[in-house]
Amino acid sequence: MVAVGGNMFSEKESRGEFVRSVVASLEQRICPVERLSRLYSTPAFPAGSGPDYVNAALILRGEMSPDVMLEHLHEIEYLFGRERKKRWGPRRLDLDLIAAGDLVLPGAEEHRKWRELPLEEQLKKWPEELLLPHPRMQERAFVLVPLRDVAPEWKHPILGKTVTEMCDDLPTGALREVVPLPESACL
Repeated sequence: MVAVGGNMFSEKESRGEFVRSVVASLEQRICPVERLSRLYSTPAFPAGSGPDYVNAALILRGEMSPDVMLEHLHEIEYLFGRERKKRWGPRRLDLDLIAAGDLVLPGAEEHRKWRELPLEEQLKKWPEELLLPHPRMQERAFVLVPLRDVAPEWKHPILGKTVTEMCDDLPTGALREVVPLPESACL
């Protein structure tokens, strides 16, 4: 499962066309996209860190390892103009590998450490290795709401909750911030 986001668009650029271009690149370089969510407008995270984002989620079905897939996702980000200047800063494209089936990387204890890291520490530290599932996906409406479109019954291998259940656990205000874009802007 991959989360797609971006918030650096020109005034005349169609969000739907942009995401279609990203999907075409994913299919060309990695594997077919099995399912794609609607597009959503969401506030930047953390609050006030930039313009609103466009977010989506998709399911890729491929045989490559998560590490190799992540390398390909980073290459595609770069091709679309991503510059890694500041953690959680504005960006043209963000492709996050959220989960790979029920795989837990690098292990449950290391995952717990990063899952429980306070926000102020998250701004200063990041893991050297791939963490799966994403350690804070359960806290982020901008990830879970699009994922609910494509994998509502996927169960978190550590938390034991489905995407739908994790969405239901979020504060109502956080869910209201994730707004579907009009059909004309979507795929």
